[in-house]
Amino acid sequence: MPLLKITTNREIDPEQRSPLMAKASSRVAELLGKPESYVMVMLEHGQEMLFGGSPEPLAYLELKSIGLPRDRTGTLSAELCRLVTEELAIPERRIYIEFSDAERDLWGWNSTTFAR
Repeated sequence: MPLLKITTNREIDPEQRSPLMAKASSRVAELLGKPESYVMVMLEHGQEMLFGGSPEPLAYLELKSIGLPRDRTGTLSAELCRLVTEELAIPERRIYIEFSDAERDLWGWNSTTFAR
């Protein structure tokens, strides 16, 4: 049920994409204490984006999960920024992250919802 969407204006080489998404998937599962079998990662790269009026490398992340711990968003932000900085060489000051706590009845999977 966790979804991490990474959007960046950087072009990412094909051989770097899968390893980046695999690292992101395992990191999200570990940080949220959720089975990785439920984690989804989306990568949008080469997007036309500006931050602070500048096209320098930047990223926008969305982390959505059922039961997202609000008291841990600072830690989640630090860890996700670290991942993006290490993997894509994007400075932390050029990364925005949106956190969303999804309601069980508003998250569908396998022809039902998690509210079952």
